[in-house]
Amino acid sequence: MNRGRVGVLVPPANPSAEPELTRLLGSRADMHVSRFPVRPGLAMAERLESYNAALPAMACSFGDLALDALVMACDGPRYLLDPDEDQDECERMSERFGVPFATATVAIMEAIGHLGVEEVHIVSPYQPWLTELAERFWKAAGMRIAGVVPVRAQGGFSPYDITPSELVDQVKQADLPVDAVLLFACSGMATLPVLGTLGAGNDRTLLTSNLCSAWWALSRATGRPVTLNRPPSRAAAHGRAS
Repeated sequence: MNRGRVGVLVPPANPSAEPELTRLLGSRADMHVSRFPVRPGLAMAERLESYNAALPAMACSFGDLALDALVMACDGPRYLLDPDEDQDECERMSERFGVPFATATVAIMEAIGHLGVEEVHIVSPYQPWLTELAERFWKAAGMRIAGVVPVRAQGGFSPYDITPSELVDQVKQADLPVDAVLLFACSGMATLPVLGTLGAGNDRTLLTSNLCSAWWALSRATGRPVTLNRPPSRAAAHGRAS
């Protein structure tokens, strides 16, 4: 199998995207990472806007490294846009840099289409205002939102700080249907450790930002179709996108 090269763009303090994508890409692709600039003193919305604005410069940060796919492994900034803006920018970036480019949200949209999903429950560790934007985004993308499960770390809404046990407990407390499709927002929230537990004994489909990004990137980097099994949790629990 052709071993590809995947470029990944992540926020500076994101603790989970790289470890999870490393497991999901496995031996099928090498990962090369560039981090967005640190923006001290900015409010959250301004910081997210700065990530969107920095995209072209971030793509240039790989220099002459030949990549087979490039993915922005964070979905939060894209919720400030609408889905058409997100898709259009990905197409412009792909054309400009000569490499397939996707944001995590575009990767999620493609994964949802691949699986034929029409309705999701959003599991969000974001602050309420950003969760509301995420819900609006996915509705504008044509998804039916069956419900939203806000999840919190011990100290409040803090995606990077929520532990796997906190995430499992709060999702279980939501008492979701056994066949629900769960979309876990935020690439910085650790999700791979919980998928096996939350997918056991039911027919749920569990989609995460990192899982969808890895699936999208592998299909481009290897030049071969990659099947995203439904439910994908069993594959992800073993560290594979499919």
